[in-house]
Amino acid sequence: MLLETEGLTKRFGGITAVDGVDFALETGELCSIIGPNGAGKTTFFNLLTGVLEPSDGRIRFDPPGEGDGERRALAGGGSGSTDSVLDITAASPDETALAGIHRSYQITNLFPTLSVLENVRVAAQASRGNDSWKLWRNVADFEDHYAEATRILERIGLAEEAETVTENLSHGEKRSLEIGVALAGDPDLLLLDEPTAGVSSEGVDDVVALIEDVAADHSVMLIEHNMEVVMDISDRIAVLHRGELIADGPPEDVRGDEAVQEAYLGGYGREGSEAAGADSEGDAADRDEDAAADGGRRASAGGESR
Repeated sequence: MLLETEGLTKRFGGITAVDGVDFALETGELCSIIGPNGAGKTTFFNLLTGVLEPSDGRIRFDPPGEGDGERRALAGGGSGSTDSVLDITAASPDETALAGIHRSYQITNLFPTLSVLENVRVAAQASRGNDSWKLWRNVADFEDHYAEATRILERIGLAEEAETVTENLSHGEKRSLEIGVALAGDPDLLLLDEPTAGVSSEGVDDVVALIEDVAADHSVMLIEHNMEVVMDISDRIAVLHRGELIADGPPEDVRGDEAVQEAYLGGYGREGSEAAGADSEGDAADRDEDAAADGGRRASAGGESR
């Protein structure tokens, strides 16, 4: 098991945004998280990545491979433990990132005045932990960051735009670049929050092809409203409704689930019906929850324990 939540809950005053969610992700899976606006999808991602503190429940992460010890040390888990499972319930955003969970956001989150290459290079440097920012370092270390950034740009199809100022990219190219930034440091789990939102119909195919390529050697979770994309690329689909997990399984099983049809799909996949009437602009209610979360963000400078 790569990632597991147990009774994961988040309350904002009298509102329960995520309600007792038990969820598990296997290594190598591509799982889509779907549900109506305000279902708690982005809040769920924010809990997994340390942006929000859970009200109740646990989050465990078990990074695979030979990098376990290094990731545990970077994330504060201690490299001497024989148990590779990390309890990241109380981890900060930087600790979850160093443990091997990287993400993109609903709203483009790039340095607009830096070049495309520099955006990925900065992310590659940050993925090495606090020591990566020391002034007295071997210049070869920075060459390694640039080499990694260059490899990523080749993979995401933006190598020819390496020196382009990021704000001059198309929206679809910015979405691809966000995935490239999230790939820096070779995470074990990649969380993508509405990767096709706002992308033109012509650009969606490019973003989908990139996600499929990335999923070939990374575990991926994504929030997505485009049901054609979800049904086409997902190994598995989990459905949130009013903060609760109401369905979880292969696409065909979820498509035919009556509770899912009633709560969200609105007849998607039924004979003679059109695609679901989900709002492709994203979760307005989830964005309100994110705003409420600003007071709960744990910047490392704050040092607040939980």
